Amino acid sequence: MFTRREAVVGALGTSLAASCASSRFPQGPAEFRAAKKFVTTESGLRMAYFEAGRGAPIVFLHGNPTSSYLWRKVIPHLTGLGRCIAPDMIGMGDSDKLPQSGPNSYSFFEHLGRLDSLLDAVGADRDVTLVLHDWGGPLGFHWAMRNEARVRGIAFMETFVVSQDDTNTPPQALEFFAWFRTGEAEREVLMNNAFVETVLLRQFPDMPEQDRAEYRRPFVEAGESRRPTLDWPRQVPINGEPADVHREMLRCLRFMSETQKPKLLIKAEPGGLIVGGRERVPRAWPGVSEVVAPGGHFVPEHSPDEVGHACATWLARVGLR
Repeated sequence: MFTRREAVVGALGTSLAASCASSRFPQGPAEFRAAKKFVTTESGLRMAYFEAGRGAPIVFLHGNPTSSYLWRKVIPHLTGLGRCIAPDMIGMGDSDKLPQSGPNSYSFFEHLGRLDSLLDAVGADRDVTLVLHDWGGPLGFHWAMRNEARVRGIAFMETFVVSQDDTNTPPQALEFFAWFRTGEAEREVLMNNAFVETVLLRQFPDMPEQDRAEYRRPFVEAGESRRPTLDWPRQVPINGEPADVHREMLRCLRFMSETQKPKLLIKAEPGGLIVGGRERVPRAWPGVSEVVAPGGHFVPEHSPDEVGHACATWLARVGLR
């Protein structure tokens, strides 16, 4: 298991590759957005992704309410080690919105299908390393479960590693997720952009205005434009509901507890999701290493250099580079 000191020492060993890769990296939101590429799914909707580097695919999956922009300071540490691919989930970032959306249009299964199409289209067909945050965790775990032969390793942080129920979730956390199923939440999120403003941006009072604007940009228009940020928390299984999502999350967590693929747990400190003893679950998974990075739930934003260094060190340590 990684220690904090090993992570720091390993980071020094990867600094040269990182600095070389970052010299050509887009600077600022406008350049990052201009560098994105697009694939068209079977339904005709376009999905955006950012790509940098060459070699075996390293796929970065974001959650709610972010986009590939979450990884902008992490990816430069890894472009010398592989082909970094960071999609925007459907309805988020620069990917298209679903037409005629409504409650639960942006379901877990909708995202799974779109992600499958994108990864097939970009040729992520072998030696894939997954780097996962928030809902990117269940999406990536499920993809790995169905495509194990294509996977070489899985790094994850601040994601779901247990079911959300009365036995393992603090009451205030259950209340937080349950609130999003109310009519009040529907108004606050769709009309006032509450998930972006409160759950994300309030955590970063010193974030530069250009970065705040970039996170707001996909959801500037009130109403259905913001539906993805509401549907995501409504997909969190609470005491087994929604039953279909609960079932599939248990399946992919069982897969993670059984597969021998190398894994890296980046434990955010103090964190937000993998807290209160929940870290004991992924620590018991086979082939897992662990490193601590300072930050809350959005640890790639809090500590991008630490996250990037940890991933690069782990790739070298377990022979994945």
